[in-house]
Amino acid sequence: MLILSLLLLCVGLTRSFALEAVEGVPDSALPADFSRVHFYLITVDVSDNVWDNFGHTALRVVNETDNTDTVYNWGLFDTSGGIVQFSFNFFRGIMNYQLGTGSPGGEFGLYRQQQRTVWQDTINLSNREKEILYRRLLWNIRPENIVYPYQYFFDNCTTRVRDYLDEALMGKIHAATEAVTDNTFRDLVKVHYRSTPLIEFSLDLMMSANIDRPVSQWEEMFLPLSLRARLMGLMSDVAIAGERQPLLSDPTVIMEFSRPPERSNPYYLAGTFLLAPALFLLLLLRKVSMSYFATHSRITLKAPGFSFRLLGVVGLVTSLFSGIYGCLMLGGWFFSGHVDLYSNVNLLLCWPTDLLGILVAGRWLLLASPWPLTHNSAPFINYYMLARLFSVVAYAVIAGFQLTAQSVFPFLVTVTPGLFLLILLIWIVGFEPAKSKNLLL
Repeated sequence: MLILSLLLLCVGLTRSFALEAVEGVPDSALPADFSRVHFYLITVDVSDNVWDNFGHTALRVVNETDNTDTVYNWGLFDTSGGIVQFSFNFFRGIMNYQLGTGSPGGEFGLYRQQQRTVWQDTINLSNREKEILYRRLLWNIRPENIVYPYQYFFDNCTTRVRDYLDEALMGKIHAATEAVTDNTFRDLVKVHYRSTPLIEFSLDLMMSANIDRPVSQWEEMFLPLSLRARLMGLMSDVAIAGERQPLLSDPTVIMEFSRPPERSNPYYLAGTFLLAPALFLLLLLRKVSMSYFATHSRITLKAPGFSFRLLGVVGLVTSLFSGIYGCLMLGGWFFSGHVDLYSNVNLLLCWPTDLLGILVAGRWLLLASPWPLTHNSAPFINYYMLARLFSVVAYAVIAGFQLTAQSVFPFLVTVTPGLFLLILLIWIVGFEPAKSKNLLL
C-alpha cells in the first residue's frame, strides 16, 4: 500500500509539474472537445544538405472542431544577417533556432522539392494527454518562447517533440528508453554523413572524445528516424474495443524518394592522396653535388620539372586542409561554446601554422625547385620539421596504445603513414640548404 501511495504521489507531482510549466495558457484557448483533436508525428528522411543530414521531425495537429490543420516545426533559423555571420555564430556555439507553424501543404511541398521521404504516424493519446501537449504548444508559440538555443544532440527539432510527448505521457518515454546502446554519438554522426564524405571526415576529425561515450536509447532519439522507431515500440494508454493501442499507429508514407547514395570512403581517399605520391617521390630521390670538388652534396628529386610540381600539388592541398583544420580545432577549443571541440588529440596531426606551407608549396609548383634557406631560416625550418615528425609519431603512439578516449583509429591507419612520409620527404628535398660560408666554388 505504501509503495502504491508513493507511486500515485509521484504521478500526481509529475502531472502538476507538467501543467505548472504552461499554467499561463488560459482554458479559453483550449479546444472544447479533445476527442476531435488529433496529433501526428511527421518524420522527414535525410537529405544531402549539411543541415539536413540528420533528418527532421515535426508535429501535425488537426482540430476537427474548427477545421484547422497545423504543422509545428522547430527547425527554423534566421540567416537575415548573412550566411557568414550565421556560420560564425554557429562555430561559436550561438545557434538560435525557432518554432514556426504552417500548413501541411506548404511543409510537404518543401520536402517534395527537396526529394525527401516523409512519414506520418498517428499519435494515440488520451484526452488528458492531448490537453497537456496542446497547452505546451500554445505556450511555445508565444513570441517570447519561440526562439530556443539549438544544440544538435540535446535540443533540436526532434528532441523538442520527444520531450513534449514525454511530458504529456508523464515521463513514460524516458522511463522506457534508459538502456544504453552500443552506439556513440560519433557513430551516429558518421552514419548520417556518409553521403557527404568531406563533411563526415571533417566532423570526425574536429570533434573530440566528448562524443565517444555510448548513448542511451533516450539520447539516441535526437535523430528523427530513431525517435520514430523507438516510439513505434511503445504502447499507449488508449484502448479501442478493449484493446490497448500502440503509441504510434496508422503509418502513412506521404511521399517517397531514394536516399542520397553513400560516397567514396573519405579516409582511404585522404590516405591514398598522401601516401601514393610520397612513395612515388621517394623512388625519385637522388644525390647531387653542391660544389665543384664534390665535397658537399644534397638529396634532390629526379625529373624536377615534374616531381617538384607533384610535390607542390600535394603540399599545397595538405597545407591548406591541415592548416584550416588546425585553426578550427584550436579556435574551437578556446573561442567556441561547442564543448565537443575541446581537447582534440587530432591537433597533433593538423597544425594551424601549416598554412604557411602554402607559400613553400607554391614555389615548388611554379618554379619546380626547392625553397632556398638562409643561415637564419635554416634552424627554424629544421626544428619545425623535426617537431612535425615528432607530433605524428606521438599521435601514432597515443592512438596505437589507446592512450586517449577519443576514437582516432581511422586516422591512425589511413592518414598517419602518408603524412609522416610526406613531412619527411619535404624535409629532405623541399628546402635547399644554405651554402656554407667557407665553401669555395
